[in-house]
This record gives sequence, structure tokens and C-alpha cells, in this order.
Amino acid sequence: MEAIKFEKVHFSYEADRETKDVFAEDTRFSLDGVDFSVEEGEFVAVLGHNGSGKSTLARLIDGLLSPTSGKITVLGLDAGEEKSLFDIRKQVGIVFQNPDNQTVATIVEDDIAFGPENIGVPRAEIGERITFALNAVGMSAYRHATTTRLSGGQKQRVAIAGVLALKPKIMILDEATAMLDPRGRKEVIDVVRRLNKEENITVLLITHFPEEALLADRAIVMHKGAIVMEGKPADVLGREEELQKCALTLPKAMKISRALGRFGLDVADSLTESTLAENIEKALRTADSSHIEIPQTRGACTRLKSVSSDGRILCKDLRYVYNSNSPFATFALNGVTVEIPAGEFFGILGHTGSGKSTFVQHLNALIKLPTAEKKYKVKKGKALPQTVLNVGKFDLTDKKTDFKALRLSVGMVFQYPEYQLFAETVFEDVAFGLKNFFEEMTEEETEKAVREAIEAVGLVYEEVKDKSPFDLSGGQKRRVAIAGVIVTKPKILVLDEPAAGLDPLGKEEILSLLHSLHESWCETVIIVSHDMDEIAENCTRVAVFSEGKIVAVGSPKCVFSSAEVINTAGLDVPFTQKTARILKEKGIAFDCDLTLADFVQKTLAFAKTAGAGTYRKQGGGEHA
Repeated sequence: MEAIKFEKVHFSYEADRETKDVFAEDTRFSLDGVDFSVEEGEFVAVLGHNGSGKSTLARLIDGLLSPTSGKITVLGLDAGEEKSLFDIRKQVGIVFQNPDNQTVATIVEDDIAFGPENIGVPRAEIGERITFALNAVGMSAYRHATTTRLSGGQKQRVAIAGVLALKPKIMILDEATAMLDPRGRKEVIDVVRRLNKEENITVLLITHFPEEALLADRAIVMHKGAIVMEGKPADVLGREEELQKCALTLPKAMKISRALGRFGLDVADSLTESTLAENIEKALRTADSSHIEIPQTRGACTRLKSVSSDGRILCKDLRYVYNSNSPFATFALNGVTVEIPAGEFFGILGHTGSGKSTFVQHLNALIKLPTAEKKYKVKKGKALPQTVLNVGKFDLTDKKTDFKALRLSVGMVFQYPEYQLFAETVFEDVAFGLKNFFEEMTEEETEKAVREAIEAVGLVYEEVKDKSPFDLSGGQKRRVAIAGVIVTKPKILVLDEPAAGLDPLGKEEILSLLHSLHESWCETVIIVSHDMDEIAENCTRVAVFSEGKIVAVGSPKCVFSSAEVINTAGLDVPFTQKTARILKEKGIAFDCDLTLADFVQKTLAFAKTAGAGTYRKQGGGEHA
């Protein structure tokens, strides 16, 4: 039986309401004549660029939106009929990209109980479902915690738990793992796969991670509101040219396989680090070193030279407690000490709730130290706290500090960029900071600065300047939020998960933009991320947070080489390092900086020198 069926479905947010002519020439369709179906118990991955229609598809299935035309059937029920919606929603659970969109209670267990209570689950069973759901997402310790005090990743786990507690027949995850750390992402996907196999739950996984899509029974690729590719994930994700047209990329293993092939080492397409290592080993046995070329690569990101001290950050013994005078008091930061010299492209890693976001919010005094508050007074006989927090030329422990000037010097882009958007038009939103910091600017100067900022983030100024920022796609909102910060040209730029939720091409563009700003006028860039490969590819150094403390600081290569640090912090290692470890076990050892380009170069260098000849002579056995 078909769990979901779409028949010639159109949907437009801009349909002409007066004429009812949904096919007017100026109408833009988010879904443009979609036909597809999902069988009961099937696991389907949906990929596509930001704005391709993936989230619209999910909301139509759950009846949160109604199609402009066409028919949608869910578990035999017509989603276009009002009387069917309650029954559909009892059986369809959806997890959104932003967990705040579905948080309804102030206590975690109450939030998870909300769905089961509304569909009439007996009270005794609700408790069992809460326990099951919290265990499944690794949040049992937070059962009685306040939802507003959770980190973004923790909120996402609670949102997923709320859907798991419904035990739906259909589960839809709309980029639900984008804000989770690697361990959390794996735990959630493992739970979803188990429910799919053991409980026969139909799963629709909307994702930008090719590695997640490979776990599905079938993959669908959307582009501009239409389904353009469909089939087995391994087949679909191997169509490089077609994926690029849809702003998607190959899985990392396949990307490396083909890069090696272009330079003379014929490695079969691979989907995982283990198969990639096996295929490299096989290729070395028959490789002809005379046909192998070694490309020149840029290598890992290096620290900028000849910069002023305005981009330097010095932090010693920083502590912060949430709910300090309540039973829910928790240390978010517990003695953080770190120095970030000017010129760094600095990464911050850590499991959800480790203190990363709390730390970066201190850097432009969104969270002020007690000594910086005007009401702060030192009691007689009591010594001042020994905390040091200097950001550029500003002492953030001193209440006499010019915090307005600090915030001009330190730009902040939050985890969810839509929280920073508020004006009626994109132009007004981006210009807001300029008007607050530079009241003397003329209209011409303001327009020039806004145009430069909008174009710098990859948007067409004339197309978006008069639009409402809330009518943009998620990726476009991210760009507008960044434009609103970089328009004032801060010395330090802090971004909390800047690329999370973006399609692969969007991620590359955002990170390329940050490097461009770093090289031109922004002295120090700090990014918080859960993506190990993103950190390895882009950062000069990285700090690892765990339980409110920094447990390691160093180059990505140095930090990721410590198994103890990685395990303690609940993290993973970059794909290249996983593959290099497997190759080393096979006797194929070389040193690389963990970037994909350097991994390819060092593999080719190994093949061109001793590697290929040794494998031909010894049949892949031990070699010097």
C-alpha cells in the first residue's frame, strides 16, 4: 500500500488570490507538478538545494499546507479534505529544521508528552513513551530540564523525541540532524533506521548529507520545485554533473575516488571510508607510476600575517552559570582559558550543550560578566574575580568599557539567522547596523555599503533589496543575516554554525565568502561547527569544548589525532582521517593535513614513489 501519493501537485506561496488564476505567468511554484509515491515501510531520502521545495513537500504531507492544485493521499486519506487532517496528523510525525518551531512546553518531559496527550494515549503509556524517546536521543538526563535553557542541538533532540513518542506510521525529518554533533546525528539516524526496519515506519528524510541519503532505500533529488532524479541512492549520488546543477555534491568517498582517477590512479567509485581504502589498495596493485600526476594544492588554512592586535582575544578562567539562584543552576562555562591571536580562522567544536554558544556570546557582551554590569559593587573584604576577557582593545570585565564600540568591532551571526531578521525589506535589514553605528552616513553612502554587503554574500542586489527577508529561502536568509553583520566591517567575525542547513554548494559559497573577508579586511574569523570536515578544511586552529571547559586547543591535525579528546568530547574525526587510519592498517602510510585536497595529493605521491611498485611486486602485502 502507498503511504504517500502526490498526483500533479502544484503549490505556490504567491498565487494570485484575487483572480484565483494559479497558473498566472508571474506565479512562482514551490512545487511544480510533482508526481511521486512512497510505499509503506519505505525509507526515502529527499535532497535538493535550499528553496528547491523539500520543506514545502513535507508540510503538504502533514496538512500544514494545502496544495494549490493536484491531489495528495496519505495512508489512504485525502489530505485535501478538512475532515481527514486530524487522522493524518495522528499518524504523521514531522521534525522541523528549527526546533523552536515545535517546542510548546517549558519542561522537557511535558514537551514530549504534548503530542501523545493530544491523540489520546493513556497516561501510563505516555510515561513509557517519554522514557523510550529520551533514551533514543540520549537526553534522559534532561527529562526535568527547562527547554528554554537547552542548547540548539539539545532542543533538536527533544523535538525528535517528541515525534518518536507519537510512534507515528510516517516520520518526516526536515534537516532534523543539521544542528546535532556527530555522535548525536548517528544516534538519531540509527533510531530512525531501527524504527523503519523493526516497526515498519515509513521514513522521509530531507537532508543535505549525502552520507545520510546513502542509508535510504531510495533517493529523490528536487530542483526548482520538481523531481529531477530518482533511484537507488548510490546511483543517484554518482551523477556528478546533474548533482552540480542542483547545487549538490558527491559523497566524500566518491569525490576522492574520482579526484584520484583524474590524476592517474584508477580508483573505483566508493561510498564509505572502508570501501575507499580497499579500492585505493586495489588500485595501487596495478598502478603505473609513470601515468600518475601530483597536483599542486593550497593545503590547510594558514594564519594571516601583518595584522593589528584589534583581532586578538584573550580569555582566562571564564565562568558562567545559567539559573544561578534556582534548583536548575548549571555551569555552562567552568574555567575557560584560551588565546586567539589576530589573524586566525579559528574553529570551535564540542558536543551539544558543551558551552560553545555561551562562550561566543561573551565575545561581544551579549552575555556580560558581572563586573561589567553597572549595578556591580565589590563587597568589603571580598576580592575581585580573577577572570580576564580582552577582545581587541576592549576589557570586557570593566563596566566602563564602550560596549557600543565593542559591538562595532565584533560582528555576530547566530545559529538561526532568521532570528536576526526583522525589517520589512532586505535593504532595511542590512542597513540597520549602519544607521545605528554611523548616524552621519548619507543615503548614497548607505546604499553603496548595503549593495556591497548583499553582493558580497552572493545575492543579486536589485532582485532582493525590496523583498521581505521572510519570503526568502533558508539559504538566502543566512546570506542576508551575514550581510547585515559584515556591512559594518567588524575586525572580528563570530559565526555560530554558519553553514548548518545549507545545501553543499551554499556551504562552499559561505565558507569561501568568509575566507575572502578574512583575507581582505576581517582580521579574525571564529566559527562554531559540528562538522569535523568543515573545521579540518577551513581552520588554522581549533578549540574543543566539553562540559563547559576547553579540553584541547591546536591545529585540526593535532586535535583530531587525540582519540582521548575526541571520545571525551563526543565528537568524530574528519573523513580523510578515518580513511588514512584504515590505509595505515593496510601498510599504506602517509602524512596529510586532513584536507581533502592534501589527502588526494599525498595518496598520489605515495603511488608515484614506492607505493605502486611495491604493491605490484608484493601483491599488496607488507612493504617498507
